[in-house]
Amino acid sequence: MTSKDEFYTAEELATKLKLNIMTIYRYIKAGKLKVHKIGKEYRIGRTEFDRFINSTKTK
Repeated sequence: MTSKDEFYTAEELATKLKLNIMTIYRYIKAGKLKVHKIGKEYRIGRTEFDRFINSTKTK
């Protein structure tokens, strides 16, 4: 499996970033984090996660 094939759930990202899961859902709703919706769950690709993290860097 390559890094392009890796996906995270919203819960996994919340844990990884030490955020409340509702914060992740707010990022999704605001369009800051692009996701794939499979059934009732969201999946966030590794490349999208990397893009999101890089976009939050301060100067």
